[in-house]
Amino acid sequence: MNIEDAIGEFINYCVFEKGLSDKTRMSYENDLEVYKKFLNNLKIYDVQIISSENIKAFIKERSMDETTTIAHNLTVIKNFHAYLLKENITSNNPAEFIERPKLRKSLPKVLSEKDIDKLLDIKLNTPFDYRNKAMLELMYGCGLRVSELVSLEINDIDEFNSIIRVTGKGSKDRVVPVGEYSIYYLNEYLKQRDNLLKKKSCNKLFLNNHGTGMTRQGFFKNLKVLLKEKGLNENISPHTLRHSFATHLVNRGADLRSVQEMLGHSDISTTKIYTKISDEKVINDYDNYHPRSHK
Repeated sequence: MNIEDAIGEFINYCVFEKGLSDKTRMSYENDLEVYKKFLNNLKIYDVQIISSENIKAFIKERSMDETTTIAHNLTVIKNFHAYLLKENITSNNPAEFIERPKLRKSLPKVLSEKDIDKLLDIKLNTPFDYRNKAMLELMYGCGLRVSELVSLEINDIDEFNSIIRVTGKGSKDRVVPVGEYSIYYLNEYLKQRDNLLKKKSCNKLFLNNHGTGMTRQGFFKNLKVLLKEKGLNENISPHTLRHSFATHLVNRGADLRSVQEMLGHSDISTTKIYTKISDEKVINDYDNYHPRSHK
């Protein structure tokens, strides 16, 4: 069977028997059209004579694409050839033992210590300034997720022991130490909190302009405004502060197990990503600053 007809039958099978969505169908068609053109350029028109070497050559030609794109291409090709074998259109599956490329995990974005200082340098004029300062100090100072930050209640703060009680993912509670900066500005905010409460009753630690608990969306909006004011990257997310907290601890020699506990990671392999960021910084610093790193 020629390749074009085989692709047509495979797409029909995916749509009518597998219930492929229009968007996925178009993606499959696009991938297989590129694959067909590559094979035709090799003078291959019949699916029966496609070899593993042909498929490997196709993947190699696509090596400049994103790893995720190549992986998707290969998945579609594997499904295509598995279908051909299943329907006895071909006598073997040349794609069966070709390994998918390993996806590169992108390292999380972090702010430098200098940029953190810049972001946290907030002039305290209004109750909102005090609130924003306390929230950012606490988020960076404790490595909190934004959902954990806005969920905090007044009773979660143990100022005497300099700890906070946090409810993380899966409703798991943990205790996180709080630094002097965070405690100080938290107390300054608490002096202003009644001005935001507006004679209402609310146990949430951080309040919005309606006198109710701050939302994730509200915090994100305020962060965007501050980033713009400070001339920092506006694409930074609240989670970047958490990544920065962990990275700066590791860079300064903190034990990975301690960082794991503070972040509330159930598996230390999740925390190990910050050692990779640290290693990357070491390499960059060497390249940038060592007098004999370049000719």
